[in-house]
Amino acid sequence: MIIIKELKQVFRNKAMLPLLTVIPIVQLILLSMAATNEVKDISLAVKDDDHSSYSRLLIDKMTASGYFVLNYEVSSAGEANVLLEKETADLVLNIPVNFEKDLLKKKEASIQLQVNAINGSKGGLAGAYAGQVVGMFNREILADDLQAVVKIKEMPRFNITSSNWYNPSLDYKVFMVPGILGMIVTILAMILTAMNVVREREMGTIEQINVTPIKKYQFIIGKLLPFLLIGLIDLAIGLAAGKLIFGIPMLGSLWIVFAFCVVNLIAVLGIGLLISTTSDTQQQAMFVAWFFMVIFILMAGLFTPIESMPRWAQIINIPNPIAHFVELMRKVLLKGSGWADVRYHFQVMAIMAVVINVFAVWTYRKTV
Repeated sequence: MIIIKELKQVFRNKAMLPLLTVIPIVQLILLSMAATNEVKDISLAVKDDDHSSYSRLLIDKMTASGYFVLNYEVSSAGEANVLLEKETADLVLNIPVNFEKDLLKKKEASIQLQVNAINGSKGGLAGAYAGQVVGMFNREILADDLQAVVKIKEMPRFNITSSNWYNPSLDYKVFMVPGILGMIVTILAMILTAMNVVREREMGTIEQINVTPIKKYQFIIGKLLPFLLIGLIDLAIGLAAGKLIFGIPMLGSLWIVFAFCVVNLIAVLGIGLLISTTSDTQQQAMFVAWFFMVIFILMAGLFTPIESMPRWAQIINIPNPIAHFVELMRKVLLKGSGWADVRYHFQVMAIMAVVINVFAVWTYRKTV
């Protein structure tokens, strides 16, 4: 009866159905389009004091790389510093006088790269991209000099080819969509359940349920199963949207994905129900749920690899349901991982599901 009651409440609420179906898909599309660690259109300023063929070649290679856009050509260091201070330029390339002469005679020359590092991530990537371009330019110049010395028209060259596994096109959306989908399903389930029981208490309907002979564990199960079903439906819709809109590969078994979603959602719904049964108001439940969600999202490995975190952070991140969901989605969908590869995630979430839901049943007070 509790399950039927919850489903009726969902379908009677006109605002609830769009919240459970349309909004997650809109979030998936928008976040997948916007969330990327790639840095492009880096604003480049150049101070070329040499005005030689080699300096022009270096500048052309910078703009041809696809990462830099030449927006400014300055004549003094002061102008370059002003552009950096105003954040209108992300990187300044300083080419000194006698750059080409030093390359031809001394076989070495110096340039200066000034990077706006207020945004540390963007500054680091801009410096790394510029370093790669300069390295390619250097190798090309050395190869031309060597060819001129030995007077050979055609030098033997090494042809280097590469292939990318799991994401051959290096499309960042392919990497982000599975993780974002797992995050959205988890967050939605936690919010809905965190507000559920405490809303019943504020409306006064919880007393009517408490006077019935229903047991506490039956009440918790009745509250959990409808939202578990809704979470599975959202996952199915999200996977279909990811395939149709973004062309996400699905190399592994979808049975593993849905099986883990069941285990993961039972744990997450248990967290939400535990918050709801121990809160006095919906506002209090929302604040507590938001506290946990922020930690779960930021430490989920969605944007920052978990392996890059300090050891203590990796340890406290073990019970993070979003981290396990993100990792499993990427492994199964992109790499085709099987049961042996994702067994650890199942074990952790199964233990969490049992412990948290037992605690939720224990803390629920069936009193009038």
